[in-house]
Amino acid sequence: MPKSKKDSFDPENMKPEDVLKFEIATELGLADKVVAGGWRSLTAKESGRIGGLMTKKKKELQKEAMN
Repeated sequence: MPKSKKDSFDPENMKPEDVLKFEIATELGLADKVVAGGWRSLTAKESGRIGGLMTKKKKELQKEAMN
């Protein structure tokens, strides 16, 4: 089954939220896996870790903006 465009990773056309997601994936050492297989190549545990750190970082940014 061929990969759909949604499954592939395109570093040239990332939304701001995807940039944050990719930065966190890089910090976790998952960037190569994402580039090679797209976001769907990650396990549920890896995706959950990225999502949790994204939420934490967004809250920190909102808190800084309020001050």
